[in-house]
Amino acid sequence: MSFDIHILGSGAALPTSKRQATAQYVNCNERHILIDCGEGTQQQLRKFGLKLQKIQIILISHLHGDHFFGLPGLLSTIHLLGRDKRLHIFGPPGLEKLISAMLAAGGHPLQFDLCFHELTPGPLELIFEDRLIEIHAFALKHRIPTLGYRINEKPKPRNLDKKAIADSGLLIEDLPKLKAGISIERNGIFYDFEDYTLPPPAVYSYAYCSDTKPSPNYLDAIRKADLLYHEATFTQQHLERAKVTFHSTAQQAAEQALKAECKYLLLGHFSSRYDDSNQHLIEARKIHSHVASAEDGLHLTLGKWTAYF
Repeated sequence: MSFDIHILGSGAALPTSKRQATAQYVNCNERHILIDCGEGTQQQLRKFGLKLQKIQIILISHLHGDHFFGLPGLLSTIHLLGRDKRLHIFGPPGLEKLISAMLAAGGHPLQFDLCFHELTPGPLELIFEDRLIEIHAFALKHRIPTLGYRINEKPKPRNLDKKAIADSGLLIEDLPKLKAGISIERNGIFYDFEDYTLPPPAVYSYAYCSDTKPSPNYLDAIRKADLLYHEATFTQQHLERAKVTFHSTAQQAAEQALKAECKYLLLGHFSSRYDDSNQHLIEARKIHSHVASAEDGLHLTLGKWTAYF
């Protein structure tokens, strides 16, 4: 199992020939999550070899079109492909009404359960949890109610040290306890779990900050994330435009990452006025040591950083 981020779209409001509207596909320990769904997302999923029908959870940040206009089409397609598994959609108030109206206008009801979970942006809130991962939502600071999301892996069990266990006298039923970090006493012999197990695999966290101006209010929500995606619509050259539109510059994104002690920073949501992200990277790397830019088709595996940063 691994924690993979696929960038489907890295552009802002106006898509270009190089950048589609915002969308990301996350596979965290075989939990398949789509974050935002700009126009053209389903084509990007196909282009990059990702299975539409595997998506279990969709997280929508806000109701600006470049973050959700692709959703009705995606839902219609997976219906036509014969989906019969439940799909959960999390997003701000009003999302369910909008999507339901669009689907109803087409006259073809979906043949699978579609569960909407409307979230009011606020402090860090647990919205999904199972035995392997948890997802939190939190408020960003944009022109309309906007959500950020954080996906955390849960601690993993320790690995068994097969050489140490051999001829130790331990029973099969003892092994789950040792993996859970519990020492055992049997027949007067004390078995320290550290002597019979190896450290557990590392766990990682991913924080997603969609459209937002920099604010101290969400720093705790993203604190010490292993990877932070933060919008960087503009460079400092267009700082005033960023202020007016409640967006961030690359420098501001790096400052937020530094303040929150995030290990790695991924910039995205680039305005179409820029031919590339080179200036964004120059700005951000003056502030933060580990910065990369989101490009359509980029595939990141958390923990395997060297190829990107």
